Amino acid sequence: MNYLEEIFSLEGQTAVVSGGAGAIGTIMSDALLQAGANVAVWSRTKSSLNIFAQRYSDRPELLDKLLTTEVNTSDERSVERAFDEAVSHFAMPEILINGVGGNRGKKPFVDIEVEEFKDILDLNLIAGLVVPTKIFCRRWIDETVKGSIINLTSMTSYNPLSGVWAYNAAKSATLNLTMATANEFAEYGIRVNAIAPGFFLGKQNKALLIDEKTGEYTERGKAVIDRTPFKRFGEVSELAGATVFLASKEASGFITGVSLPIDGGYLVHNI
Repeated sequence: MNYLEEIFSLEGQTAVVSGGAGAIGTIMSDALLQAGANVAVWSRTKSSLNIFAQRYSDRPELLDKLLTTEVNTSDERSVERAFDEAVSHFAMPEILINGVGGNRGKKPFVDIEVEEFKDILDLNLIAGLVVPTKIFCRRWIDETVKGSIINLTSMTSYNPLSGVWAYNAAKSATLNLTMATANEFAEYGIRVNAIAPGFFLGKQNKALLIDEKTGEYTERGKAVIDRTPFKRFGEVSELAGATVFLASKEASGFITGVSLPIDGGYLVHNI
């Protein structure tokens, strides 16, 4: 084994990626597979899991390391069952990526629909962090496993974006709980970190950033580019390296409680 393999290889480890069949989750799941881990990909829909698995139809060596499971990560019993399935199929998971999340458009504060607001909080915070973290850390403490958790924070964890009120609230809370749980679980050797993607074009935000009729930037898209020193949107493939880095205890074993922005300099923009 060469030096890079010693530092970054995840061979023999088991990872769970909740929301692992989404745009960002797919890249993170693939990065862990390519680094040698056995990966349980969790999603609420069978169709998205089937699409994900098709990526490896001609790569049996990776398909053998993949388990796809329908899971509702806001439901503790569903998470418990899926956790047990991962243990039975591979081994005790040592890595958890909390990748469930999303938003539903943009509106003035006075037009907030409270039930929708609660749903977005539940999706990003309860399903996207609280329930999986509770189940995994309880199991890890019982089994003395020094696991690694990677949450998904956001640019809105640092600076609120206009019109996405529930998403702002959920992602700022995700940053707070990343730090708080890192402190809580440090005595057990469990690390909790986060990746904060900048602006990557995807299903959720493309219409907000790109005019569907003209293909030009919207006003919000122009504002993002104007304050991004790299002057472009990110490519989701640029999240892979950070995923492997934070998952590897050899590469980042003394790092906990951090949120790593991958944002083209968006957060350091100045005038």
